[in-house]
Amino acid sequence: MITVLGAGVAGLCVATALAERGVAVQVVDAGPDPLLAQATGASWLAGGMLAAQVEAEDAPSEVAHLAEGAANWWHNRVPGVQSRGMLVVAAARDQAELARFAQRTTGHNRIGADDLAALEPDLAGRFATGLYYRAAAHLDPATALIALTQGLRRQGVSLRYGTRAQPNPGDVDCRGLAARAHLPGLRPVRGEMLVLYSPEVRLLRPVRLLHPRFPLYIVPRGDGRFMLGATMLESDDAGPISARSMMELLSAAVTLHPAFAESAIVATGVGLRPAFADNLPRVTQAGGIWHLNGLYRHGFLTAPALALQLVASMEPCHAVH
Repeated sequence: MITVLGAGVAGLCVATALAERGVAVQVVDAGPDPLLAQATGASWLAGGMLAAQVEAEDAPSEVAHLAEGAANWWHNRVPGVQSRGMLVVAAARDQAELARFAQRTTGHNRIGADDLAALEPDLAGRFATGLYYRAAAHLDPATALIALTQGLRRQGVSLRYGTRAQPNPGDVDCRGLAARAHLPGLRPVRGEMLVLYSPEVRLLRPVRLLHPRFPLYIVPRGDGRFMLGATMLESDDAGPISARSMMELLSAAVTLHPAFAESAIVATGVGLRPAFADNLPRVTQAGGIWHLNGLYRHGFLTAPALALQLVASMEPCHAVH
């Protein structure tokens, strides 16, 4: 029996990869059962964008390589994966940011106002040009993680919540920042998000609005709800969202569509994302304990491939079939 510590995106992907190979596995997590109470870990507050080519703007090439099959992996295991691409736009005064973004990424078409309006009618007349990343997809993290949890339980995997445990040799530690004592150099990166209810706005796909100081991404969640995020702060403060971040996110949202000024803020969230100095995730082993950590803000993009890497590395030690 292999014990996976942590039921965020990393731990659930590892447990799924092991269970799919017929390996006896259990999952232990300190948080609440997400089927009984709202989970608040960083994985549950993510944007859920599966857009490796967009992330290439500032992510190392290793991230894009790990992310190549992410959308298919999720599509084959959870409901609600939307393959509608992603738009990147900028206000008229920030066109230099759009040009820079285009130079640093691939897989996009530069589109004019007419094509942009055809993709997102609610943005008609608001932007003269944009970048369309056709291969991008997105999902709702909560829906996806609950689906993985339910899938594991159907396979007979035990998931024990509300249980704090330290790793033992043979375990797989996916606890994020809770594993800092075992992983020197792991640091927290604070991310903040809002969920708005704005039934007047209709978007079919994620939109990223470029800005020199506070870029924004907005992800449709359905039923008039939109998730806003993009903050990356070097901080271990897990307290409530700051007034500055909220104002900047809302200001950017109104730039994207004025109707967001009348929206209701239905939720806020703060997550501390684990990252190493190079912002690259790692699969390591020390003292007989396996670690998958440092996913930074690329958890849903990289966790599936990293989980498969980890399981392959464990094969000489366990009867993995």
